[in-house]
Amino acid sequence: MMIKGITVGVFDIFHLGHLRMLKNAKKNCDYLTVAVHDDVLNIKKVNFLYTLQERMEIVKSIKYVDEVISYERVDELLKNIDFDIFLYGPDQNHEFFQRALDFCKNNAKKHKVIPRTKGISSTQLRDMIEKTDIVYSYERV
Repeated sequence: MMIKGITVGVFDIFHLGHLRMLKNAKKNCDYLTVAVHDDVLNIKKVNFLYTLQERMEIVKSIKYVDEVISYERVDELLKNIDFDIFLYGPDQNHEFFQRALDFCKNNAKKHKVIPRTKGISSTQLRDMIEKTDIVYSYERV
């Protein structure tokens, strides 16, 4: 039986921690779907470096990823996708995420924490970039 896994993330500043997380997630399933957050309401209050389509393109290029989709709320996403195991990072603790875990528990879906890479985070990288005088700009093609 094929085990279908799903994981979620923003993936705006893709880094080694993301790569390792996807690699570890893939070890838990045969088919890995990665849902990229479409933060249309900008709940995270972040100025994105990349558009949703660009972030999805980056994630799709990773060899551990079988499918890339977008999502707005993780609890709604899990209700509308076929999966066997939900794989997630230890820093997921918001209200919608708790609802997603409750959905897994109430619907016999497995869930597993994928450990983060110590010393690497998007927030840390974003803070480092903001403290520099470098202006990042590029023309989208």
